[in-house]
Amino acid sequence: MMEYKGYIGRVEYDDEAEILHGEVINIKDVITFQADNVSDLLKAFRESVDDYLDFCASEGEEPEKPFSGKFVVRLTPEQHRMISLAAKVSDKSLNSWVTDHLYQDAEKELAEHGLIRRDSR
Repeated sequence: MMEYKGYIGRVEYDDEAEILHGEVINIKDVITFQADNVSDLLKAFRESVDDYLDFCASEGEEPEKPFSGKFVVRLTPEQHRMISLAAKVSDKSLNSWVTDHLYQDAEKELAEHGLIRRDSR
């Protein structure tokens, strides 16, 4: 994974075409890049992000931000009830409880895939 200006790129190798190709994965808009070596791939990634930002500016549009800090989760009434009770017995707000648990699970998942190092607690 690569990161530039908050945009995260994921890279794969195409053995038939013998190229590295990637895409930005943390926005809905499509930003892709490719190269035949790592140095050029990093350059292509940065240029693609910059081109996207320049295009948005030339069109007078706001570029999609990688993360706003808000997202909607749809739950069944039973899931909502259980999570709300768990938050209450933990003496936390629903938002705080959900944030803590989602973050812990995301950290564990990313560590299992070798994408981050997990703090030793």
